[in-house]
Amino acid sequence: MLPPTEPTSVRKPIPQVDFDLDDLDADEERCLDFYRTVAVSEDMLVPLAEHHDGPHSYYVLFDHSATYGHPGMPNVLAVYLQRDRDERTFSFDQAALPLPAMAQSWLIHRGCPPDAIGLDPELSGPPPADDATRALERRLAGDGDHYAMGYSYTSDDPDDMVVVVALRALDERAPSPFRVVVEEVDAETWTYTLREGGFDTVGEALQWCDDRLTGEAGPLPPVRPATSASRPAGVAKAPAARPPLRSR
Repeated sequence: MLPPTEPTSVRKPIPQVDFDLDDLDADEERCLDFYRTVAVSEDMLVPLAEHHDGPHSYYVLFDHSATYGHPGMPNVLAVYLQRDRDERTFSFDQAALPLPAMAQSWLIHRGCPPDAIGLDPELSGPPPADDATRALERRLAGDGDHYAMGYSYTSDDPDDMVVVVALRALDERAPSPFRVVVEEVDAETWTYTLREGGFDTVGEALQWCDDRLTGEAGPLPPVRPATSASRPAGVAKAPAARPPLRSR
């Protein structure tokens, strides 16, 4: 996910995220944990989507500070909050993910209604370039229990804005057991595409990611069709960190 503002000198005001945790401070350790993992960057978080249902809140947030000193880190944050007003405390879960659709999937699998967590088009950056992008995003957001994320790299280079994600099938019988999803922004049209490729080994998938980041990758190989009917593959519930394969 790249910067959620258009490349223009006049930018729309960005709303501040509100976690609505006033007076919910009975559990000091939990409050400290929330501050360290989420609220420490509160003034740098852009609410791309949020849904509230009584004591439950779901957020898709863009973190402007994610790549400060940490090139390649995911800059989308999914946050799930549960409040207990009677006990004056709360619980939370969070995950840093490379794509908004993956954050939506993570939240949907924690109880958020799928139709309630759509992205704000005025804050979520460039629009999708084509139907293939929109279709893959719907699949990633709606089905998150078939693939685990093993690696991602977010490049916010204005000359080559790209996100690469390597996924591993949880079902060993799945065709193309390793997938690569790549998001690329066209700075001239201010749109983006999302594409998927299939690989037989983790080494091949990671090598393609490395080659793409250095500008040497060929076309993504197609995903092999399933031999029997199955639901489309999605993304993991939580990421697993891996450093970039090659210095940038």
